[in-house]
Formats: sequence, C-alpha cells, structure tokens
Amino acid sequence: MKSHILIFFLIVLFLSAGGIFAGDYIVGEGDVLSITVYEHDDMSTVSSVSYAGTISIPLIGQVVVKDMTVSQIEKKITEMFNDGYIVDPQVNIFIKEYRSRKAIILGQVNSPGLYNLREDTSLLEIISQAGGMTKLACSKAIIKRKVGAAGANESVMKINLKRLVEEGESNLNIQIRDGDSIYIPKNDVYYVTGEIKKPDAYDYEESSSVIKAITMAGGFTAKASKTAITIIRKIQGKEEVLADVKMDEPILPEDVIVVPESFF
Repeated sequence: MKSHILIFFLIVLFLSAGGIFAGDYIVGEGDVLSITVYEHDDMSTVSSVSYAGTISIPLIGQVVVKDMTVSQIEKKITEMFNDGYIVDPQVNIFIKEYRSRKAIILGQVNSPGLYNLREDTSLLEIISQAGGMTKLACSKAIIKRKVGAAGANESVMKINLKRLVEEGESNLNIQIRDGDSIYIPKNDVYYVTGEIKKPDAYDYEESSSVIKAITMAGGFTAKASKTAITIIRKIQGKEEVLADVKMDEPILPEDVIVVPESFF
C-alpha cells in the first residue's frame, strides 16, 4: 500500500514538470475562450462556443470556429479585425474552461466521475484530478476507447502504473481522449484483525500464508492466542469459518484472518 502513496506523490511531480500548449487544441461546444486584443481592452471578451460552433466577438459579431484550433481562430479573428476595424491587431486566445471533451474514471480513485479534458490531459493527470488512488487500488489502469468509424469498435489498454511512475516508463503516460473510460480495479487483498499490532488490509501475493500475513500486520500482541487463529473465507458466496488454522496455511484474496485473545 505504500507504493500507492508513492505513486500519488510522483503523479504530482509528473504534472508539475509538464506544460500546456493550447495552440493545437480543437475547440468544441461549451469551451470558454478568453480573447484579448492588445491595447484594445474594449475588444477583449470571454465567449463560450455555442451549439452551432460559434463565438461572439465585439464589432464583428458571430464567428464560426467549429473544428478549428486555437491558433486558427486567432488568425481568423486577427484577419477580421484587420479588415477595416483595427490597424495591425494583436489577438491572443486561451482556453478559460474546457467543457467539450470529457472522460470518465471509475474504480479505486477517491473521486470517481466524469471529468473535462484539456487538450493534452494525461493518464496521471486525470488520476490526480480524481483525488488519486485509494489504498486498495491495483497498480494498473484499464482504458477503454472508442475506435473506428463513429466509434463503432472499442479498444482496451492496460497500463502498469508502477512501471510508469516508479520505473520512469513515461511512454505509458498516454494522452486521454474524449469518451475514454478509465477503470482502476481493486487490488487483491486480505484482512488481518484481532490481537495483532497493525490490523488492516494487505496486498495479496500468491505466496501469502497465515504467518506471513501476521508478520505483515506487525506480529501478535501480548494478549494474542497463537493457537486459535481462524480464517473467514467466502466460498460460493457464503462465509465459512476455518478454525484453528496452522501458521503455514495458505490464504486467498478477501480472506479475513482473525487472531483471538488468549484467556490463559
């Protein structure tokens, strides 16, 4: 679970190291554009892209910007102002709010839901926007993406977040696209409770056993009964209790290991 904390803090470092360049971003319905004209404050404005793909500009009126990049819109408005309105206009545009592109992130993140995308939102960035991963999160992200004509098909990508962050494989930090669905599954865990020093959920490994689980949980307390340990296990949807298990007993995901108090 410490690895998830490390991943979260390294996500912040990844994001702080990157920059945003909006010039090539294709605007869409709902995006809010801030338009400034140097030394002409009365011409500067904030306008959202309408359903019809237009924005409203002082003096000029409605300007069609559908399927255009920010750089193309700057050039178009500059040419329109230059056509009898302003001499040598200097127009700058940046995206004040991104609303036209969205992706959903679900599973083991602290704030799952639908998020607006900037022009180059990365996988780590949207995880950060969702509040980071929970302590039960698996170090893997599953991304479903619509592909083909009209999104008729779907591709599935599995990204190893541990390799991305801890081993620096930045090529795995893919750009999230409009309509993507990101899912962070729950890691396989087991639970240790009762008379042990650190009762909690712990990451499951194939070699996990009762003694290893107790060791991970900090060992027995002074009150613990070391010979009456039980495992609560779900078998075919029903909970069953395995009594007086041995220390080398293998455990399974979702097992609850209970260390009772000794009365002697």
